[in-house]
Amino acid sequence: MPEPNLNGAYYGPSIPPPTKTYHRSRGGSSCNPCSCLFNCLCTCICQIIFTLLIIIGVIALVLWLVLRPNKVKFYVTDATLTQFDMSTTNNTLYYDLALNMAVRNPNKRVGIYYDSIEARAMYQGQRFASQNLEPFYQGHKNTSTLHPVFKGQSLVLLGDREKSNFNNEKNSGVYEMEVKLYMRIRLKAGWIKTHKIKPKIECDFKVPLESNGRSSSANFEETRCHLDW
Repeated sequence: MPEPNLNGAYYGPSIPPPTKTYHRSRGGSSCNPCSCLFNCLCTCICQIIFTLLIIIGVIALVLWLVLRPNKVKFYVTDATLTQFDMSTTNNTLYYDLALNMAVRNPNKRVGIYYDSIEARAMYQGQRFASQNLEPFYQGHKNTSTLHPVFKGQSLVLLGDREKSNFNNEKNSGVYEMEVKLYMRIRLKAGWIKTHKIKPKIECDFKVPLESNGRSSSANFEETRCHLDW
């Protein structure tokens, strides 16, 4: 029997709101067939590329461990300078320079194809002559020779400082020069040949000017060059 002083309100615990229910469509997954196929193809391609990169890296590492390639060594073994005159009226340099260079391949299993060789003669940072040398193949543990010769005349513009250096070297009879070799080479190991590599070789040396029948090569000191791959 209800109490006479109650007004019909409910003073018990709060009643939670009804839970909303969602019904999945009968079609199942909402994935578009074309989109799913594209995603699968992208995943497969990425996995294949990643696998190929790993295989190539392993092969390169194995080849390096087996071959153990060492850098080729370049030397200027002899130099003869019979003319090196600068005209002050027209800034023309008259020169006659001959070099003997040794190329040492220390590798036991790697041969080298020298497909192109350009030799550039430099004085105080300026090129005054260049020559293309004959291409050749160098076998294992072999020493080959190069004989660049620079003879002729060239326009060379020297600043005040360079002219002062030239006059000092002219008085001493010894000139500081540089020869750079620009190459395109390929390495050969068994039946494997690499793509073309473009190393640059820089050779700094001092050469005395031949005068009064004295051979400048007798006073020349063999110089090792710097190789930059």
